[in-house]
Amino acid sequence: MTQDDVDAIDALLPQTQCRRCGYDGCRPYAEAIAAGEADINRCPPGGQETADRLAAATGRQNKPLDPECGDASVARVARIREAECIGCTRCIQVCPTDAIIGAAKQMHTVIEQDCTGCELCVPACPVDCIDMPESAPETGQPLWPPSRDIDRERADHARTLFESRLRRLNQSTNRGQRADRHEATVDRRDAPDAETESRHRKAVVGDAVARARAKRKRAP
Repeated sequence: MTQDDVDAIDALLPQTQCRRCGYDGCRPYAEAIAAGEADINRCPPGGQETADRLAAATGRQNKPLDPECGDASVARVARIREAECIGCTRCIQVCPTDAIIGAAKQMHTVIEQDCTGCELCVPACPVDCIDMPESAPETGQPLWPPSRDIDRERADHARTLFESRLRRLNQSTNRGQRADRHEATVDRRDAPDAETESRHRKAVVGDAVARARAKRKRAP
């Protein structure tokens, strides 16, 4: 597996970062495909055409989309019913592109052009105030596979946002670990360490992914 292989596969993915494929984002899925550890039919947002393109790029046999990952769907963008929002920040914690803004105990809202339609925020919301209507052509996730330059630009934008978020979270974790080493006298009972916070974030996201999958399975 080379970096060029991964880049070529990643370029075929819609960059929704929805985790329906079973990986932590489009890039990890691309790495797994390139390494021969994942099949090419696990990207519902990309649709069957993306699976076909991945098969052609990797020399593998064409396969229908894996129903375990969900059905192919139209482009959607999250909408928060702001009057019902309690400001719990759970949607902010799971959004892979930082497309939701707001503070604790204050109303949250979605930056439409940054939303990829991943749906992770929907099951994370404890008051069920987030909807996923079909997005207008000028907002939300790109149509995929792309037929216009703007769709590729939106996918690139989503990838940039996702990678920026990962760097920020990693930097925060590293700063916390350094602080732990230099502040050994801090009472850990009142100040959970960075590793604990990282595990909590992963648990929140993992729970949202599981509930999203369960909700899709229950849908008619």
